[in-house]
Amino acid sequence: MLKKLLIVFAATFLLGACASEPPPPPPPPPPPVAQAPTFMVFFDWDSSRLSPASLNVITQAVTAFRSTGNARVTATGHTDTTGPESYNMALSLRRANAVKNELVRQGVPADAIAVIGKGESQLLVPTGDNVREPQNRRVEIVISGQMATTTTVVPPPLSYCRTLAAMYRRNVATNQSDVVAGNALADCENGNYGKGIATLERLVTDAKMTLPPRGY
Repeated sequence: MLKKLLIVFAATFLLGACASEPPPPPPPPPPPVAQAPTFMVFFDWDSSRLSPASLNVITQAVTAFRSTGNARVTATGHTDTTGPESYNMALSLRRANAVKNELVRQGVPADAIAVIGKGESQLLVPTGDNVREPQNRRVEIVISGQMATTTTVVPPPLSYCRTLAAMYRRNVATNQSDVVAGNALADCENGNYGKGIATLERLVTDAKMTLPPRGY
């Protein structure tokens, strides 16, 4: 009888010990998926000419390509909504090929680059038809390889210009103001930051808005 009681006691003790053990820790979360870095190159209206600012961005893309080892590069051209769709498709391809040619000139193998034209079908800034939107006139350079982080590279003054233009357009909605702000932003995208920033800052302050920090 005593032996049976000892067996029951031991079993009860073991069950209690098992029940008191903490649950195993959850498995660690999976590491974040590396995203392909993207670089933006912008163009004048109805042009495929590379500006000094665009050449600077392409140089940064080449540096990123070299750091990846075996990588693929995709240059995708886009336009705004001015002009016929068929013309814009051809223009977007000319822009993408202009970027490819510069990438090759700076040492990226031609067979590592894919060129795509999207015309006006994928607007960065949604607009109506026949609108000259500078940010829609672009080529997106995507490098798919062993890059650890996602990087969207634009010169810091250009980022400041875009912030000013967006502030002004949100608060002063007239056709004339939109043209002035758009032209000033185009100056920035072409590397003429002094003129573009001065115009946009004047527009913002004249509209009784507080200037954001420059950040550069």
